[in-house]
Amino acid sequence: MTALADYEHLAFTLDPAHEAHEPPEARGLRRDGVRLMVSDGEQAPIDTHFTELGRFLHPGDVLVVNTSATVPAALDARLVNGEPIVIHLSGDLPGGVWLAEAREPRDGTTGPLHLERPVAIYLLGGGQVHLLTPFADSQRLWLARLELPAPVLEYLAQHGTPIQYRHVPRPWPISYYQSVFARDPGSAEMPSASRPFTPEVVTNLVSRGVQIVPVLLHTGVSSLEGDEAPYPERYRVSEASAHAVNSVRRHGGRVIAAGTTVVRALATVTDQRGRVHPGEGWTERVVTPDQPVVSVDGLLTGWHEPESSHLLMLEAFAGREALEAAYETALDRHFRWHEFGDSHLILGDRAEVRV
Repeated sequence: MTALADYEHLAFTLDPAHEAHEPPEARGLRRDGVRLMVSDGEQAPIDTHFTELGRFLHPGDVLVVNTSATVPAALDARLVNGEPIVIHLSGDLPGGVWLAEAREPRDGTTGPLHLERPVAIYLLGGGQVHLLTPFADSQRLWLARLELPAPVLEYLAQHGTPIQYRHVPRPWPISYYQSVFARDPGSAEMPSASRPFTPEVVTNLVSRGVQIVPVLLHTGVSSLEGDEAPYPERYRVSEASAHAVNSVRRHGGRVIAAGTTVVRALATVTDQRGRVHPGEGWTERVVTPDQPVVSVDGLLTGWHEPESSHLLMLEAFAGREALEAAYETALDRHFRWHEFGDSHLILGDRAEVRV
């Protein structure tokens, strides 16, 4: 296995002009009004709009989507000395502990807060978060124990707000962080690849003979950056969904994952022959060029920051040359990054594996 640090990361500079600072609706667009770039490895990237997604999928293809719903996972809190901070709950782990990140308020958003020792944090809505020990070699994530006056989801609904970073300067209601597929609360941050879908886009795909299949993966706080160790996320792939994916591939259709979260879930339950099995639990799987996913033929995703580990997943589908061409084109043509930004469909040149 090649360590993340051994890969040469895609090098580019992301400036504020290429960031989406608000939902497209705030710019007078529909959700499906964002732009879409299509990379298929055979020609120059295609610059189009998300409403045209169906043109690039075939009858008999399956689109696998994530049904996780975003929860308001940011909580106002104070340290024992009264200093205000914000806690981001990333997700639960086996044994009743949680992954959490401490942040300091900065100009309406937050920035990293590096704590050197375990500490109790007092939530303004009542209760405490006990940071126990750093997670693996992370500089920001802690294993934590929660003491709350109510069940976690109920508590977050009452006291939490959506996680917000510096590129989004004003808060937006939690409804702006949900997709049309969201039904299972649990993601700390939006599985954003599916945000541009509208009922009209879904209807168009189905009318073209594209099957839509659900899986579940609850996303933690922002994507792995640089060489941090991967952290576990809870997933579930049902027997019906596994059967649907295997059947489509057996009959020559393609499997297109709507988001890196879907790729991670499917990668976890795919055997060496490319057959997908039902399963659930926590996954630490990281997809890289030397660890591809043979059960997935394409990926619909957003635009990722420099040194994000997700770029290695994209390279596993597109190849280095096509990925570099896509990102150069996106920068030149002013595509928008982050959760409210534009989309990228990668149809990789992948060997067929029949199951």
